[in-house]
Amino acid sequence: MQPIDYKEYIEINPEVRFGKPVIKGTRISVYDVLQWLASGLSHEEIISDFPQLNNRQILACLAY
Repeated sequence: MQPIDYKEYIEINPEVRFGKPVIKGTRISVYDVLQWLASGLSHEEIISDFPQLNNRQILACLAY
């Protein structure tokens, strides 16, 4: 598997979530994804709850 270039999936926009890094095209912050993973949710559970996300975006949050 190729290393993830998080810049493809994550952006910082001062007008979205107060400038926190978010997944492009969403209002889901990197912090949110990391919190879900830390609380024990699997990638599949996160994607099930937020179908606009995919595994590469979650991996990009970890790479960030």
